[in-house]
Amino acid sequence: MLDRLRIVLVQTFHPGNIGASARAMKTMGLSDLVLVSPRRFPDEEATRLAAGASDLVENCRVVDSLPDAIGDCVQVIGASARLRSLPLPCYHAPDVMLREAWKRLPDGPVAIVFGRERYGLTNEEIGHCTHQLQIPANPEYGVLNLSQAVQIVAYEAFRQSRRPLEPMPRASAPYPTVEQLEHFYAHLHRALDSAGFLTQPHAKTEAHLRALFARAEPSRKELSILRGVLNALKNPDLETQRHDG
Repeated sequence: MLDRLRIVLVQTFHPGNIGASARAMKTMGLSDLVLVSPRRFPDEEATRLAAGASDLVENCRVVDSLPDAIGDCVQVIGASARLRSLPLPCYHAPDVMLREAWKRLPDGPVAIVFGRERYGLTNEEIGHCTHQLQIPANPEYGVLNLSQAVQIVAYEAFRQSRRPLEPMPRASAPYPTVEQLEHFYAHLHRALDSAGFLTQPHAKTEAHLRALFARAEPSRKELSILRGVLNALKNPDLETQRHDG
């Protein structure tokens, strides 16, 4: 299952951190590395600091945006040092996060997203995640180097993979991919806009709704039902005719 855990690095500034992160991953058996708009890549420093993990650097996927990196994932966890004004469900320990992520891996990849060295992930990027992760550290100096943070998560993933073999715990129904969630959010936006509900552009209504559904964690079937509800509300007369007929 380690091959289904994806490490996503967003706009990494120092190429050496890419190489060091690749080394941290390979040491713990992870191999799926995606780079979102790296500042300098490819670069000799990335290859040099990867040491024996240069194959991960050479074979990593480079994309232009975070949605391009996570569309097929069933869970996306944004590593962040601070909680946001609209907090998503948050894991406060990497081992707890990995135990929960392990339940989702049968349904698809799980991505752990790390932001820029200087200021991490933006609010917009956190908005594309389904969960947050805070790595506990000294409250007086809780600053982790990017590759160190990747190493901690990779180590906990390796530990999880070595637990005694047991029947894989699974959710009661498959989780939707992030791409399916985004289609739902787009559908919800159209329905709310058509109904005249989105009248205050600064109210962050849609951000609140995203956080609500992230906490609810609907299954694929439940998401399909919700989209059916939106369609019915858009065409109430048509739905009445169907039931009367």
